[in-house]
Amino acid sequence: MKRLLGRGAIVTGAGSGIGRAAAKLFAAEGASVICFDRADGVEETGRAIRDAGDTAIVLKADAARESDVAGAVDLAMREFGRLDAVYANAGISGGLGPSFFEATAADWMQILEVNLIGVFLAIKHAARVMVPAQKGAIVCTASVAGLRSGAGPGPYSASKAGVINLVTTAANFLYGTGVRVNAICPGIIETGMTQPIFERARARGTEGKIGQLNPLRRYGHPEEIAAAALFLASDEASYVNGQALPVDGGLSSSLPVVGRDK
Repeated sequence: MKRLLGRGAIVTGAGSGIGRAAAKLFAAEGASVICFDRADGVEETGRAIRDAGDTAIVLKADAARESDVAGAVDLAMREFGRLDAVYANAGISGGLGPSFFEATAADWMQILEVNLIGVFLAIKHAARVMVPAQKGAIVCTASVAGLRSGAGPGPYSASKAGVINLVTTAANFLYGTGVRVNAICPGIIETGMTQPIFERARARGTEGKIGQLNPLRRYGHPEEIAAAALFLASDEASYVNGQALPVDGGLSSSLPVVGRDK
């Protein structure tokens, strides 16, 4: 359908997982994409996009550093002449880390800098060029862990709750500009971030139980989150603004129930 034909886009965290899947999908749908990540895997993402005959620029940079984010926006304007979509997807989990009350301020700051401040920087600098154009879509990766307890460590969960609030706040600060800001709240997805969970389950022979708490009774794939990001970045979501969309197999639709029938 080429839903992003002729448009300029930035995808952060494009070196693997959801970011890689989204960058490839955006490019396949016609966008010229800046693949932004500090990890070496971003080179592979850019190469895959170019091998498919689509347009990508690789930028090794840090989503938590304002000069890097501002530079990515400037690069898009210089190379593409426009910036229509930004997917602020870069994030870290911090691993299992220390227990809640043993975590330090430094533990929290490391996660907040990438997961929350990095998203703020993406919104800030995207808006800088989108507002004059009176159009643009900013999509942010939050998490079901930001909706309620039980889906991630404390600092990670708090950072993602912050993203959800940031999206609603930013959408209203951009009142009347034509720029939309939305979030996606993934459930458990097999990515580099969650790989230890999957490796432990496979070692125990319990991979089939991952995701069993949601009504679809399975885990998700990066391409399923990328498809939601494409929707929110496209004109098909032209009336969707300030929302946090769970893409979680239905996990967040219910509270825990004992003895649920199949």
